[in-house]
Amino acid sequence: MTPEFAPASDATLPLWAVWSDDPLPPDAGPWPAAAGFKAQAGQICLLPGADGALRGAILGLGDRARAGRDRFALARAQSLPAGDWHLAALPQGLDPDEAALGWLLGQYRFTRYKGTPGPSARLVCPEGVDADRGLAIAKGEFTTRDLINTPASDLGPDKLEAAARALANEVGAKVEVICGAALLKQNFPLIHAVGRAAASDPRLIDIRLGDEGPMVTIVGKGVCFDTGGLNLKPGGSMGLMKKDMGGAATALGLLQMLARSGDAAGLRLRVLIPAVENSVAGNAMRPGDVLASRKGLSVEVNNTDAEGRLVLADAMAYAAEEQPDLMISLATLTGAARVALGPDLPPFYCDDDAAAQAIQAAGMRVADPVWRMPFWDPYEAMIEPGIADLDNAPSGGMAGSITAALFLRRFAEGAGRYAHFDIYGWQPAAAPGRPKGGVGQAARAIMAALPQLTGR
Repeated sequence: MTPEFAPASDATLPLWAVWSDDPLPPDAGPWPAAAGFKAQAGQICLLPGADGALRGAILGLGDRARAGRDRFALARAQSLPAGDWHLAALPQGLDPDEAALGWLLGQYRFTRYKGTPGPSARLVCPEGVDADRGLAIAKGEFTTRDLINTPASDLGPDKLEAAARALANEVGAKVEVICGAALLKQNFPLIHAVGRAAASDPRLIDIRLGDEGPMVTIVGKGVCFDTGGLNLKPGGSMGLMKKDMGGAATALGLLQMLARSGDAAGLRLRVLIPAVENSVAGNAMRPGDVLASRKGLSVEVNNTDAEGRLVLADAMAYAAEEQPDLMISLATLTGAARVALGPDLPPFYCDDDAAAQAIQAAGMRVADPVWRMPFWDPYEAMIEPGIADLDNAPSGGMAGSITAALFLRRFAEGAGRYAHFDIYGWQPAAAPGRPKGGVGQAARAIMAALPQLTGR
């Protein structure tokens, strides 16, 4: 589906948004009090006219002091009756850009397999808000959510390639794909090893947009389904593995945001997606195998379920050969990150203090929070096994997100700056602007930080 604003019209209905300590609109009359309206978060009071027809509504925003992460409060207004609405007044402390984007994000529904979107409540874009920019961000987020929510039966590596080609065509980007046996011929042994047991061939999708300015390369993990390989996941852990391409989905959504908003101007953008399915078959990689990598480092596979860092490693080594000014990896990589920070706050790793501060500050500013974690050098020994250069799954289980980041950093050498995001890509329970299901994380934070990260 496509996010949209309503056209300005005299026929739109007024919507008042109020914090719980705000006075009610003066012309609301006695009806809100009689209806028990307390302006609790998400509470809606419909206002009847003298003839009984709907004349407007009041939306409760809750406690102003406790809004916190729940910044897209206006997304709750999607439960209003279908029709076109305008904000009659914007309460103090509610940013108009956030209000507009919150409304747009709240429009999202995944209806590919069930139901048809019916008429919905639409908002006239508030005065002073850049409507095109808000729509670009929301559209990119919708793309990310649609890709994550689509099951692997309809989104294997081949279908992910088709989606990437369609998006590239939309924004005027160029695409090259290396697939199947060609991965071995062109020296991408890790990508091939992870994906060779699947029905759909592994591939590396390479998208480029722009031909001048700082080079920004985004590498997104595209594991379309992860069984765990021969280290088979239990059923309870496999159930959400259609989301294991959330890094790729977020990278594509971010590309769409940057291109449609105009923020891609003056940049050379490159998106690399190693697209595979980690399956079980007679030719699957085995625990204990030692694999070559594009960079020349050997990797001992001590857990076939730690495959994401393998496919990223080859793609990142390829990207680093071009010495980009900034390289970013996005991946649903470790359960350890969720144990540490939960599903809503993805950690990121960056050795450059100024860049890290810019990313974290931008994330808070645009309500897309991320949290810096350390590339802790004393743990380097944990990723160095006895018989190979690197270990893809250090024993002991401690510091799992950090050791995965350290593993990836070995393949980022050559990039001017590098940041790795260990995202979850899934919203376990509905929240304002974030329905249950696939969700983009870190894209808006990166987008907001890019001017500082690239010196533009």
